Amino acid sequence: MTQLLTLDDYETAARERVPHSVYEFMAAGAADENTLRWNREAFARIKLRPRVLEDVAEIDTRITLFGRTYAHPIFLAPVAYQRTMHDEGEAAAARGANGAVFVVSTASNCPIEEIASAATGPIWLQIYLQNDRELSRDLVRRAEAAGCEAFALTVDTPVLGTRNRQQRSGFKIPPHVPTPHLDDVGRARLSADSNERGPITWKDFQWLRGITSLPILLKGILTGDDAARAIDEGAAGVMVSNHGARNLDTVPATIDALPEVVERVEGRVPILFDGGVRRGTDIVKAIAFGASAVLIGRPYVY
Repeated sequence: MTQLLTLDDYETAARERVPHSVYEFMAAGAADENTLRWNREAFARIKLRPRVLEDVAEIDTRITLFGRTYAHPIFLAPVAYQRTMHDEGEAAAARGANGAVFVVSTASNCPIEEIASAATGPIWLQIYLQNDRELSRDLVRRAEAAGCEAFALTVDTPVLGTRNRQQRSGFKIPPHVPTPHLDDVGRARLSADSNERGPITWKDFQWLRGITSLPILLKGILTGDDAARAIDEGAAGVMVSNHGARNLDTVPATIDALPEVVERVEGRVPILFDGGVRRGTDIVKAIAFGASAVLIGRPYVY
């Protein structure tokens, strides 16, 4: 463990320990993976301009969102199928979050109740709305009963991305890994697969707002226009994200998209951010550009 000094070190170690197709599922981006590369490169291009002789003897990293104070602005992003990487899957990740917000994926291998029971901090739920609205309603009710504090509606996936690298690897969920489901016997399977759900619209967002009083953030915002409309439609926050570069190649790096969103939001709602965060300096840059908090995804799974 002494040799694992950076998040990239953990990725290298994970790659040596998991089946090739599983690693490719987790690591791959869409198409030619330009955006996947840009998410990291864009951070490297931003230069820090430190000020000297400031009193930094006491530093306060706390932030407050939706009435709750968090020790730091680092949250765990939703990542699907985590039992392909570890036998305990999302339950282990929630336990290891050490008080950070853990955003649970709709496509989890663990039931929401198991994840909530293991969690050491708040849990939110990322939602793919299903064609069967009663199925989505049931999931919302279960999440609320389990203590979920907010929902993140994914809005950037009308169809699944063209993930050629993942396709070449032949990735399939191993037979011993539970498939995502709504109940413990596998009834009415929940899915991120666009074959099992249709594209959603602002009308669908309003339907979700109508069945819960919890805050709903829209995940997958890359433009100021969409951010402004999200607020007008009643979103409690926005998440600047390009889905880890897994959906549509050649969209901007998220750190490049962030300033436009911040300008249009004008401080009216929190702005969360993900995509390429690997260093503390990345977090500093995102917050300096106006993000309220950042999320990491692949690194904690590795």
